[in-house]
Amino acid sequence: MRGKTRIAPSILAADFNELGEELRKIEVGGADWVHVDVMDGHFVPNITIGPVIAKSVRSATKLPLDVHLMIEQPERYIKDFVDAGAATVGVHVETCPHLHRTVQQIRGAGARACVVLNPSSPAALVEPVLGDIDQVLVMTVNPGFGGQKFIESMLPKIETLRRWIDDGGHDVALEVDGGIGPETIGRAAVAGADVFVAGTAVFGAPDYREAIAALKRAAKDALDAR
Repeated sequence: MRGKTRIAPSILAADFNELGEELRKIEVGGADWVHVDVMDGHFVPNITIGPVIAKSVRSATKLPLDVHLMIEQPERYIKDFVDAGAATVGVHVETCPHLHRTVQQIRGAGARACVVLNPSSPAALVEPVLGDIDQVLVMTVNPGFGGQKFIESMLPKIETLRRWIDDGGHDVALEVDGGIGPETIGRAAVAGADVFVAGTAVFGAPDYREAIAALKRAAKDALDAR
């Protein structure tokens, strides 16, 4: 069941010298969620933030925190991030040999459970847990760095997941992350995504309100034109 279009700006692209103000600007600018990218330097070739910063983000905004764990052994840190204020915790299928157990751990900790697929990972890896999760995130770039180009070949994967979600009557959000801007969001929306992570498309813009509005407008126009 497709939900409304939601924009989740990624603080990976924000100015950390002014993070509180950056969060205020996206909140008043119409953002729906805050996307928090957590990287460990092992699963992905970059290191970002931990629960302490996530807790600071939580205290600075009323928006739900969509925490994306790009880390090895994510089960070790789920409770820490939920305690820090995560509304949603996303884990990669590639890091979870016992995926169903990890999903139950997230829900047991009190957060929405999201499962994430790298570009090279097939949709079939998520199918067995579609009835147990709240969200699927399709990476439309290779994770680790912001500012990458949208991978067009991910669109059929999004379409497949949308079909499975709808056919199964699952209340599951379908999120995309990577290379999302006004020129790509429409194709992802038509393929079936309803939550869009945007980094530089928002935080790299002179006016955050207009940038968020432009993304929502481009998604709506593409859906209306189908």
